[in-house]
Amino acid sequence: MSTGNTWTRLKAEYKSSLKSSDTEEHIDLCFYRPIGFAWAYLFRKLHVSPNAVTIASIFIGVFAGICMYPTDIWINIAGIVLLIWANSYDSADGQLARLTRQYSQLGRILDGMAGDFWFIAIYVAICLRTVETVPLFESHHWAIWCIAVLAGICHAAQAAVADSYRQFHLLLLKGSAGSELDSTEDLLRRYSELTWKHDFLRKLIQFFYVRYTRNQEAVSPAMQSVLRAMKTRFPDGRLPEQIREQFRAWSFPLCKWENFMTFNWRSIFLFASLLGGQPWLYFVAELTIFNVVLVYTIVRHESICRRMTAVLDT
Repeated sequence: MSTGNTWTRLKAEYKSSLKSSDTEEHIDLCFYRPIGFAWAYLFRKLHVSPNAVTIASIFIGVFAGICMYPTDIWINIAGIVLLIWANSYDSADGQLARLTRQYSQLGRILDGMAGDFWFIAIYVAICLRTVETVPLFESHHWAIWCIAVLAGICHAAQAAVADSYRQFHLLLLKGSAGSELDSTEDLLRRYSELTWKHDFLRKLIQFFYVRYTRNQEAVSPAMQSVLRAMKTRFPDGRLPEQIREQFRAWSFPLCKWENFMTFNWRSIFLFASLLGGQPWLYFVAELTIFNVVLVYTIVRHESICRRMTAVLDT
């Protein structure tokens, strides 16, 4: 095969490994997706599964968090490099799944859990470091732990909302085949089919995922109304092209804010505070800047969804 044909094939495969141009974040497109594709291409040749890549990213990300505890700047830089490596694997697992068509709900759940493990390690490392280096928190240990727990709760809410809204946009863009948006009703049905005796681990994971999905739905009542109206009016899941394009046009401007609440911008604030020698300031960013974006996104998205429901009800 000629070099030109090989390059054309690789470009086509790279494009097929992306979710969509609408929902891809600029930093991902410029940095993580090309690196993730290289990893995915290698892992496909080695017959490594997407879930194995995700599990590897968990270990790398947790070790990155540990490297953020010492005050040695070079160890901190090593932690930053490791976290970037972990996220490149997080990109690669999804790209590998799309290249090899190895989709699974377990893979989606594991992918979400990976980031949770990374940031638990990071949060603990920051707290332990802060109580040893910041005079205010040396005498008030409980304060930084309370701030960290509150920041972690906000972080979880921000990530869940961003994931839910992006999957909703993919549903509008590509239909159910191109979206991983789940419903509590469907998940509970699958959950009831599992038994604690024979499917303990799967049922346990499903137990927590049901609650995660229920929380996503609780903050998006207008979006749930749209989904019910779509299911009632178009049971086959195929929206007329005119309606689909109108809904996509309404939803698209919020994609940049949904992307802001994901890993890339979060890591920029984390790295800046870490290199500045005050990693606890990352918690401040979580509680202020990211929460402002969260509230704005929810309000705007719910408003858009009410307009969508009005269109579907006419």
